Amino acid sequence: MYNLSNFVHHHFDKPADELGAIEKRVLAKAHERKIISTDVNAAFSAEASFGARVADGIARIGGSWSFILAFLAFLVVWTLINTLILASGAFDPYPFVFLNLILSMLAAIQAPIIMMSQNRQAERDRFEAAKDYEVNLKAELEVLSLHQKIDMSVLTELTALREDVARLTAALSAKS
Repeated sequence: MYNLSNFVHHHFDKPADELGAIEKRVLAKAHERKIISTDVNAAFSAEASFGARVADGIARIGGSWSFILAFLAFLVVWTLINTLILASGAFDPYPFVFLNLILSMLAAIQAPIIMMSQNRQAERDRFEAAKDYEVNLKAELEVLSLHQKIDMSVLTELTALREDVARLTAALSAKS
């Protein structure tokens, strides 16, 4: 059976000292027969700062149909109040300058928050891809290890069969 150095060289096509941190960690976990997969959602959420969680929440709400419909209802109510109900003493008469100011401020605040959330999602995707790589690498190493064990078992059985055939051939030759 291979020792670890030969195993690494044979399966990674490079010496053990040239392996990256991920490969070394996966090899150690495979050697210890420990699970390497983790709940990516829990692991990533555990590292989230308060600001990141707030940005995700705002992006989740701001990008929903319920927010769009509620905001549309707010705009309709605002327009109706300032055109029909308060026709003579509207606090924001047509062309709704104050409403435009509010919408501009909302957009100025909401856009960078949504971008922060998108950056965080991209970071989460990279984190998930790294975890997938680790799990896939460990699975490949386990499959290779199983192939090696099966190959060794088959070779042992073949050697024993050859010895039996040689012994039987010698016994038949001796009887003739």
